Amino acid sequence: MGLIPADRVTVAHQRDKLFANLRRTAEIADRAGEDGSLLRRQALYLCAYDTSVDTHSWLADMRERRPTPLRHASWTPAWSDARSVATSLTRYGDIETLQAFIERGLGEDASEMANLNYWAHWLGLDPVPRASDAFMSDIDGRSWEPLPLLRNLADRLDPSLGAVDLNIHSVWALISSKPGVLSADLGCTAT
Repeated sequence: MGLIPADRVTVAHQRDKLFANLRRTAEIADRAGEDGSLLRRQALYLCAYDTSVDTHSWLADMRERRPTPLRHASWTPAWSDARSVATSLTRYGDIETLQAFIERGLGEDASEMANLNYWAHWLGLDPVPRASDAFMSDIDGRSWEPLPLLRNLADRLDPSLGAVDLNIHSVWALISSKPGVLSADLGCTAT
């Protein structure tokens, strides 16, 4: 048996330290309530990339700290949080949480647009820097163009992706809210 090279040990130690700090950040932000929602959401999402054996249970515990009885809710910090936790848990095979979010957290025009606003921002299609998640409550979706969003979402219709159900729902919501988007590019409908 050979020795593990020192640089691999250092990288592993740094990775472990990073995820420990992200977990601590999420927990501190959790105690801050609504004021810490953006930081909590982002830290939780990044923690989903942690390969430690306890990550899934930690994420599930964080979900339980803020149970969100969404029923076709419009955007709130809790809505954003529920979306991020649900997508994060899919990395660990938990698709039930995502399906529950789609069923209970989407369905009204405001929540569908919040989801599309989130996608446009996350994909870099919304050119405006955002200091909070409140931009998701913008119900007109004028800060981004629908066709580039459709193209990006279409690229995420891969069944191997954990959050493919949300991606499919998002394509449907985009086509429903911006009916002319399909006729804007015949290439989108040809495949």
